Parts: sequence; structure tokens; C-alpha cells
Amino acid sequence: MNKTQLKKIKKTILKKETLVFDQLVKKQKEESFKFCENYKDFLNQSKTERKAAGQIVQAAEAEGFVDINTLATKKSKTIKKVYKAFQGRCVALAILGKHGLVTGANIIASHIDSPRLDLKQNPVYEDLSMGLMKTHYYGGIRKYHWLAVPLALHGTIIKANNETIDITIGEDPEDPVFTVTDLLPHLAGKTQADKKISDVFEGEKLNLIAGSLPLGSDEEKGRFKLGVLNLLNKNYGIVEEDFVSAEIEAVPAEKARDIGFDRSMIGSYGQDDRVCAYTSLKAILNTRSPDRTAIALFFDKEEIGSEGSSGAKSNFLEDFMSDLLFIGGENTDNRALRKALINSSCLSADVNAAMDPDFKEVHEAMNAAKLGFGICMTKFTGVGGKSGSSDASAEFVGKIRQIFNKNNIVWQTGELGKIDQGGGGTVAKFLAKFGMNVLDCGPAILSMHSPFEVSSKADVYMTYLGYKAFYSDND
Repeated sequence: MNKTQLKKIKKTILKKETLVFDQLVKKQKEESFKFCENYKDFLNQSKTERKAAGQIVQAAEAEGFVDINTLATKKSKTIKKVYKAFQGRCVALAILGKHGLVTGANIIASHIDSPRLDLKQNPVYEDLSMGLMKTHYYGGIRKYHWLAVPLALHGTIIKANNETIDITIGEDPEDPVFTVTDLLPHLAGKTQADKKISDVFEGEKLNLIAGSLPLGSDEEKGRFKLGVLNLLNKNYGIVEEDFVSAEIEAVPAEKARDIGFDRSMIGSYGQDDRVCAYTSLKAILNTRSPDRTAIALFFDKEEIGSEGSSGAKSNFLEDFMSDLLFIGGENTDNRALRKALINSSCLSADVNAAMDPDFKEVHEAMNAAKLGFGICMTKFTGVGGKSGSSDASAEFVGKIRQIFNKNNIVWQTGELGKIDQGGGGTVAKFLAKFGMNVLDCGPAILSMHSPFEVSSKADVYMTYLGYKAFYSDND
């Protein structure tokens, strides 16, 4: 066998990894960078699930989507683009297809919540000469990431008279910020050096500095706490009891930034999973007259197991699908709903862990995702022996592979680390319970769950193109 024949065989049978930037022509690279400028704006405006939901609804309305709740009592043959917002924290968009919904839909499901620090219901206290605020961390965090960094507060407060107050403090350059203090290395030896990380950093010590100006004389008890509460009352008209009916989140105050001399990457808080939320949003907004109904789901609560009324375990999808059947003039009985769900195909749009050059040992290199190599298909997630995973079928993975290849989408596959290293989950299994085919599919990122996650602009853009191709598939 000569070298030419061997080269031909290799080209024919070996799987090839493709760096996205090697495939994109100059114009496409420019388009990918432009796309990511708008993505960074979305990240900056969507630091909480409520803010993200608001941005999604605003973008949908600008493209002619109609609130499905306004159509709940009538069928419509003219309105094809609808949305449903629920509790201000999750959203669904749909473009009705030429075929009936009972034949199934193409669904992309992401989540718009991210790890953070939540204020407790009785947060304000004082110690030494400071007013402080107690927090309860949300989702899987490395606690030390949240020390000695500037934090902003975003929240919704329901007052005793049922008035709603929305606050955002720390995002404007002129705003004050908040922080959790850290122990100086000079004194950390006996307190921290010989302990496990899980023991060194305690959840109950993730308390925010809120002020240090006292209210009243030095004989006044609780005057630093009173100083903080008095400012909140003056600026927002709230009293201490109002915290009981409030959702206030502490998130990194920094903006999304380009990374590297070449600006080829993005660093930002909340890219897990708002990168998939944004790319699926843009994909459905740019989808025209699909044969199969296209649906984009944006769930809350994924980072704490998809629990609650706004998570993927809720009946939100079933309610939305029932409404779609109704306005489309289709049968709305239980059998029709079940058939619409079981005949659907879904991409569980979530990120995977990119292999880090400094921590290669936690990955199995042959099956690890890499930054810059395109959208990542993750056949299964879970822990150890795939526990907690929906594990996509070979047939459905094959179908998505064919869609991507047909549309020149650069893709890769990946696992979430070595088998016995750890693991994680997504919303996939909660959608698979309906009998629909589901595959986890999204970009790989570095520093996942940190306050400054890193993505490749090439992967972000390719994820958008991949989702758009999926919506356009009519098989």
C-alpha cells in the first residue's frame, strides 16, 4: 500500500476534529465577532433569571411574537408566533409549523438561572462597626470564588401593601458595590492552611458588607444596622419586614469582556447557561415558516435540580403545549397532548466542561470537549454509571449529526469529566420523561460555575448556527 492509498483510507475512515476558526472564512469570522458583541450585551442585561426573562420577552415582541395568554379564549389561523412568560422567571416561544403540533415539535430547552448568593429573609445585621447582610448560596459554587470581588444586588421586593419594588445596585459605574471579605494570608495559617477547602470556606460566612455609617449616637444599640435600613427606606421605601417577601441576588458587578490579545474569547458571569439561552433565542427569532412547530424553552431553577413551579420538573411545558394545540385549532384532549410531546424532538441546550490546559487530569482526553471546536453533543451526563442521565439514543444522535453535517456545522462530542471524577446533570431527563428524543447540546466553557466563565466566540456562533439548523429540520 503506497502513501497515497494510505492517506485516502485515513481521510475516509478516521474521525476528524475541526477547529472552528480553521473553517470560517474571513467574512464568517467577522460575523461571529459581531454576533458575540450582541451576546455580551445580553449577558450584561441578564444577570438574573428575571432580567433574562424580561430580555427574552422584549426581543420576542420586537419580532412580532404575541402573548399566548391574550389568545386563550380564541383560535387563530393568522397568528403563528407566540410566547408565554410564567412568574417572571421562565419563558416559552413558539412558531407554529405547517404540520399540526400533534405530529411533534422541534424543541430547544435552556435555563436562565445561574449560581449566585441570595439574601436571606432576615439578612441585615451588624458586627463590630459594620452593617452586613446574610446570604444563602444558590447552586453549585466554589465558595472562595465569591470572596473579595465586587458584587451587585438585583432584586424584586413585594411590600406589605403589595407594591412591587425592583432594585439594581452596583451595575452603574457610579453605584456602590458590595463584597464578601477574605482572610489575609498572613493570618490564614492555623485557621485555613491545613483544612479541606470544603471546611475552610463556610456558607454562613458569605456575608456582604453593606455599610459602616452609624445612625444615632454611640449609645444607640444596633445603629450600624439601623443606618443600612434607613438608607434602604429613604431610597426605596422598604422596611425590614419587606425582606421576607423579596428575592434579592448578589451577582458579580463586572461586565462581559473580551479575552486574549486576539479577542477570540468571552469572559463573563452567567454563561452557564445564558449562552444557550441567547443562541437558541436568536435561532428561533431567525427561523421562518418551519414545517414542524419550533419551540424555545427558557427554564428557571436548573442549578438546584429543576425544582419548583418555574423549573423543568413543573407542568409549564405541558400547559404551553396545550395552549398551542388550542390556538392551532387542534384537539386538546389528553391523548393529543401526549402525542404532541412524545412525537417531539428536543435539544437540551446546556454547556459542557471544556478541557482546561492546567487541569487535564480530570478529563479523559479522547472524550473531552475542547474550546474552539464547535458545538458539543453530550450523549449522556450523570454521575459514575450514568446515574441521573437520560442517555440519548443512537438514532437521535445520528439524526442530529446528519443535520449538523448537512449544514456545515462544526461539532464535537464530550463527557463531563472522567467517569469516577464527578459529574452533573441537565434538564434533559425531565423532558425525556414525556417520551421525546432528547440530546444535550451546547458549547464547552472553561471555569464553569465561577463568577467569570470563559467561552470561545467561535463556539458561541456555531451553537447559534447549529440550533438554527435544528429548527429548520422537518424530518
